[in-house]
Order: sequence, then C-alpha cells, then structure tokens
Amino acid sequence: MRYISEFRDQGLADRIAHRIARIAKDVGRKIRLMEVCGTHAMAILRYGIKELIPPNIKLLSGPGCPVCVTPDEYIDKACAYARKGFLVATFGDMMRVPGSKGSLIEEKSRGRKVKVVYSALDALKLAKSLPEEKVIFLGIGFETTAPTVAASISIAKEEGIGNFMVLCGHKLIPPAMKALLEEGEVKIDGFLCPGHVSTIIGSRAYEFLARNYGIPCVVTGFEPLDILQGINLLISQIHQSEAKVENEYTRAVTSEGNPTAKELLKRVFRVSDSQWRGMGIIKDSGLSIAENYSWYDVQTRYPVEVTSSREKEGCRCGEVLRGLIEPEECGLFGNPCNPSNPFGPCMVSIEGACNIHYRFEV
Repeated sequence: MRYISEFRDQGLADRIAHRIARIAKDVGRKIRLMEVCGTHAMAILRYGIKELIPPNIKLLSGPGCPVCVTPDEYIDKACAYARKGFLVATFGDMMRVPGSKGSLIEEKSRGRKVKVVYSALDALKLAKSLPEEKVIFLGIGFETTAPTVAASISIAKEEGIGNFMVLCGHKLIPPAMKALLEEGEVKIDGFLCPGHVSTIIGSRAYEFLARNYGIPCVVTGFEPLDILQGINLLISQIHQSEAKVENEYTRAVTSEGNPTAKELLKRVFRVSDSQWRGMGIIKDSGLSIAENYSWYDVQTRYPVEVTSSREKEGCRCGEVLRGLIEPEECGLFGNPCNPSNPFGPCMVSIEGACNIHYRFEV
C-alpha cells in the first residue's frame, strides 16, 4: 500500500485543509483554480475535496479528458472508414461517443468491423494476425498515450506490417492551457497540472505559463493529499504574489520528463494545429504523423471527406470543457443525457466532467 495509505491520512488532510482555509482567508477574494486532467476531476469529487476547502476557492474542470476534446469530425471519419470496410480498432470509451451521424457502436451493430483493444500494440498484433484486413487504430489522447502509438508505428515500419494504420488525433496539453488564458472567457488564478501527462513532458513544460502569463502551476498526483497539497501550494503562491511551477508529484514526475518517450514522439510525429471540441483550432496543439511514417497514416493513404460536423442541439460539452459552466448547468444533464443515453462525450468517458458529476454528485 506504499504511496496510497500515507496519502489518505485523515489527520494530515485536516491539517492541510486548515492551512488552506487560513491562507484563502488572508487572500480575501475568489480564487479560481483549474485542473486539466480527468483523473484529477474524478478524484476531487470522489474524495470530497470541494467540501474540505473554503467557499472562496472555486475548482474548475478544464479540457482534461482526451475523449471529450476529440471533435465530431474525428468520430465521423472513424465511422466513415468502418463503412468503407476497414477494421477499426479502438479503446472502449470511444465506442459510444456520438459523432454528428452516429457512433462506432452503432456502426458495429450494423455489421461493420469495429473491435475494442486495450493498446496500440494490441491493434498492431491484430493487423499481423489478419493480413487481409486494413486495420486502423484510433490514436487519440494526450502526451500520455501518444508514445505508445508512436512505438506501434515504429514497430510496424521496422517489421514491414503494411496493413496497420493510425487515424491520428493526439493533442498536447500546454498549448490548450495557453489558449484558455489568452481567450480570457474564464478567469484562472492557477493550474493543477496533470500528473500522467507530466511524467512524459516534465514539469518544466509549464514554465512558460508562469513566466509569460503570471499563472502559478503545480503538478500533482491523484491521491487526496496530493490534490490538497497542490491546492495549498497554489494558493500560497497567490498569497505571496508569485508565479512559478512547483512539482508536488516528485515520486513520478521530474523536471525533464521521460527523454526516451519524448524522442520517440519527436521522431514519429510532427507538431501541428489541431481542432478541439468547444475550443476550435489551437495552434501547435496536436500531433500528426511525420512524412517518414506517412505509410501508416490512414488519412494520407486513404483520405475520406466528411460533411461539416456539428454537436447535438442543446449539448454544452464545449462550455464544460472550457470551465465556463458546471455540468449541472446544461439543460440536458441527467435527463435526457446520462451515461446510459449520452448526448455528448463528456457524459460518455469516465474521465468526462458530466459523467463524473453524474456518478458522484447526483
């Protein structure tokens, strides 16, 4: 239980919460802190963190769910490939995400070849075992999952597996954080930076936010004391009028991150502009497959066109992802939109804010 039980100590949690309350009182104004990680959002509600902190600290959920920020156009393309006879391999949480014309699970119900896998390497094994099929893996996610997809593409090239391809939709977190600040729709006083992503890119990746925008940043883990200490460090910076990057999650995150994973990303992918649900196109916020590996890019080998995509009427996932509203403020929340009948991806993924609020607050 090491690194679990000691990070759930009730007495220590109470002491940190007391310190947070004292500092927040001294700040004397509303403090808005945003987490950009779906696992953080889930932990905050699961462990009752909001009930432990004073009311003048507002915790906002940002675009921290990779499934949620994937736009309708990507889902529509995946469905289009399934209809053309390709074998689409995907993580399970992508199956029920609605596009503008249906979902992958609906395509599967019509006899299309759609298969759930647990990793990109599983999809690669599938392609090797079925050489007559054109296998497409849906490459979505942030910097956490992108290295595994890069590895699968690299292996496919080394082994000459020509029937394996990727529909690349990977996104980068720091540019999205920058876009939120520059858009200015919601005031953000500090960021709880994502733990999983930071194991790859390192805490140094957020220094430009503190330096250029004067925003305190703290990388945190996922246990109750991790999050409470992250909040404590953020409001301490705010109280002292500081803006720097601190790393609470030192047991997993370094300043430089994982150099092997970063080098693999640099070799297989190139940085590109990317469409985010609810946020539009964000410059240099995505990854595309590099020219040397273009044979494994399905959009290069077999391009498809989809008509202009739009979200379901009334769905406010985009506003939830930007921290503008709480899920309960959407008129569809709960009824008719719920995990059994999702209208948008924020209700599908277990890391989606709507799904989390439905499970822990309804």
